[in-house]
Amino acid sequence: MSQREFSLPMDSVAAAVTAEHSRFVQRIRRRYGSELSLLPAGLPDDTVMRALVARLGQEGRPLAAALRVMRQLVLERLAVLDVEQSAPMTDVTQAMTHLAEVSLDIGLAHCRAELDAVHGKPRNDSGEEIDFWVVGMGKLGGRELNVSSDIDLIYVYEDDGQTDGPQRISAHEYFAHLSRRLSTLIGDVTEDGQVFRVDLALRPNGNSGPPAVSMAMLEEYFLVQGREWERFAWLKSRVIAPRASVANGRALQLRHLVTPFVYRRYLDYGVFEGLRQLHRKIRDEAQRRAAGRPERANDVKLSRGGIREIEFIVQLLQVVRGGQFPEIRTRSTLKALNRLAARGLMKPDTALALAKGYDFLRRVEHRIQYLDDQQTHCLPSGDEDLSWIARSMGLICRNDTCQLLDRLLEVRELVATEFDALLHDGVAPSSGGCRNGMCGGPPLPIDSEEFLEKLQPDLAANVRRWAQQPRVQNLREESRLRLAKLVGRASLAVKQGECTLEAAQRFVDWVEPLLRRESYLALLVERPAVQGRLLRLLGLARWPMRYLMQHPGVIDELADTRLLHERFDGPAFIQDLQARHDAWAEHGEASEDALLDSLRRAHHAEVFRTLVRDVEGQISVEQVADELSLLADATLQCVIDWAWDRHKQKHRPSPRLAVVAYGKLGGKELGYGSDLDLVFLFDDDDENAPEIYGTFVRKLITWLTLRTAAGELFDIDTALRPNGNSGLLVTSLESFNRYQTGRGSNTAWTWEHQAITRARFCAGDASLAERFEETRRAVITSTRDPQALRQEVVAMRDKLRAARPVREGFFDVKHSPGGMVDAEFALQYLILAHAGAHEELLANAGNIALLQRAEAADLLPPGVGRAAADAYRELRRVQHRARLNEQSTALDAESAKALEDQRAAVLALWRAVFGE
Repeated sequence: MSQREFSLPMDSVAAAVTAEHSRFVQRIRRRYGSELSLLPAGLPDDTVMRALVARLGQEGRPLAAALRVMRQLVLERLAVLDVEQSAPMTDVTQAMTHLAEVSLDIGLAHCRAELDAVHGKPRNDSGEEIDFWVVGMGKLGGRELNVSSDIDLIYVYEDDGQTDGPQRISAHEYFAHLSRRLSTLIGDVTEDGQVFRVDLALRPNGNSGPPAVSMAMLEEYFLVQGREWERFAWLKSRVIAPRASVANGRALQLRHLVTPFVYRRYLDYGVFEGLRQLHRKIRDEAQRRAAGRPERANDVKLSRGGIREIEFIVQLLQVVRGGQFPEIRTRSTLKALNRLAARGLMKPDTALALAKGYDFLRRVEHRIQYLDDQQTHCLPSGDEDLSWIARSMGLICRNDTCQLLDRLLEVRELVATEFDALLHDGVAPSSGGCRNGMCGGPPLPIDSEEFLEKLQPDLAANVRRWAQQPRVQNLREESRLRLAKLVGRASLAVKQGECTLEAAQRFVDWVEPLLRRESYLALLVERPAVQGRLLRLLGLARWPMRYLMQHPGVIDELADTRLLHERFDGPAFIQDLQARHDAWAEHGEASEDALLDSLRRAHHAEVFRTLVRDVEGQISVEQVADELSLLADATLQCVIDWAWDRHKQKHRPSPRLAVVAYGKLGGKELGYGSDLDLVFLFDDDDENAPEIYGTFVRKLITWLTLRTAAGELFDIDTALRPNGNSGLLVTSLESFNRYQTGRGSNTAWTWEHQAITRARFCAGDASLAERFEETRRAVITSTRDPQALRQEVVAMRDKLRAARPVREGFFDVKHSPGGMVDAEFALQYLILAHAGAHEELLANAGNIALLQRAEAADLLPPGVGRAAADAYRELRRVQHRARLNEQSTALDAESAKALEDQRAAVLALWRAVFGE
């Protein structure tokens, strides 16, 4: 969904609707009729407003009066543009935001000059002038200010110290005086009205706190006293004034303090309950104020389905995930809806509907406020006012019908439905009056014997094993109740046949190591459907539990119902990661640690998506391998791009590097947890190229293998490079070509030629891919002595079999005679012996396809190639299922009977190729 889709068209506006109906507009025109012409035509912007204040000052008005008159003239203009000329809602809010920014910037400079004349400038212990910032919260911070809004401000100063003037005072006293002066200048009501009502209640400790706080005080407050609801408030915070501190970047240090308070580096589902409590207070207050006053039931901001609930939906999703996904961070509600949809955290249709609803409600709110310039959000009770609002929006409202109220009801119902679905309207879902999955009585904690007795005996024994331990006993009661809720749901799912007892047992085993990682437990409490899907997944195979223990954060992926029906998309994966990289950079947080963690989380999430599709039977073993291989390719490409930008020896925009995949990755047969066999090649004429690419590849390997707080990516094996572990870590393309094609004294062994049959370019500079492929094809098509080749391949097979012995009486689907390795070696011989005459064997098309092609080329007896291909597919499937269930791939004689036909087919292939 593009931002363009959120640029919402104005409904057709009925003719003859004018701003003159507004009693506020009438007052302005009577009082300031001669001054209205001072405002140039069109939408007022920052420059126009500053010029107007200066002009009014030149005419003899003091600053307080000039700011107030400017405000009245701007609002009159906005009413005309909005009502009569269909100005977009965002134009109106942007102009109001400019009005506040200009007023505060000019006012702050004026107040500081007055104080400096008496006390001098405040300076820290080093003699540097201390900066002071006006922080805009709420709609001012989000550049969404409405036309009769108050402004929520917090005053912050940089450091402690004292002034340097004749009447010295501490910096704290100075900034307290400054805060009061500025609030008075902007907020006091005079004969010209006021600029804005100023609300300082959001500052640390609220109205009981000091008017201005230092950075140190604010940091301590966040760490010690900051409450969950304050994180939502600070999400929209922005330094408004002085403009110079914003422009020169000095105010950025405040952002670095606020960001970790608002956004946590994990999926923060614990904030749900905090937002529920805040929302309950707001709804209760709105209902209290509406009691006995039915006109207050139509509060477009605070009532059910109002503006505030749209903002809560957006902010909740941002706070929960914004720590890991900086690309969804933004102060603007409309931009946030767009970003949430783009990230897949909200359905595009839902985001667009909420955006349209938000636009509608904000336009209604503005018209309500145009009437009398009052900070109210309730529809007027008078028929004429209601009709004027309706007609100004292209709607009808009369005695027999009111399209405005109908549309308002429709929008509010949509918003309320989405909000209640997100927060369960403050009540976690239950079934049949049961709590914690148990029926009757109040909720019981996990360590309660009464609770344990209600579980299935085997499940109770498993829970009791850790529920009585001190680490559980010492948890908060809320946490022990949360655990009981989750275990109770699992028990109930078993009773209702929704999952097996084994799945519930695995769930309990999975929960145990996470007892103190409450964000994951909170996610499941908030998302019962996710827990249901998790239980099903755990019942299908054992390895998913192991993966979830290593990477518990991936359970969030189960919330996306598209999981089963989509396939991995490499370019989209790279695009998403690059957007995340750019967002980290935009927020000044693109540290190496943040990027490494982002790579790991993204990779783990995609592996988990493939895993779910796999165990649910939605994709085949070959498709699993394809997805995992493409994911590795895409991840390698991202690592190359990001690491090169941070490489100290970077000497060109992008590296002339090719990453060549061998083995499982080369053949696109990657499995879960497979290591990557890689060879690194460069083609660069720079005289220092060997050193540059040597240090760069070491950096790459570190990025790929380092274990961070988010886990690991891959194990990397570079032993297949020229001369193995004794060779250079990175080789020039020319040297690699000479080594592989046997030119010079240092040449490749036959087993290296076997390996290159499965090699492919997988990441790096795409222009080098064809160069590598030319070398690969030259190697494969070289003329060889068939008998000597046969002996060398068989000798290597015997050597490998000796290194991987199988117990007598067992059949290992990979290593035993008639297993997968036999099929692979036979095919590699066929390719090296015959590809020169049969170009259809040159492509790295996978073992199954190439065996079929070998038979079609008459290199195998009829039926042997196809039978071996089918056998190889089945052996891979058996190997894959065994690993998913953490079982051995070496089958006893009884279990191996089911694979007798497959084993015979591979042995027939071996005999056809090697005559043994």
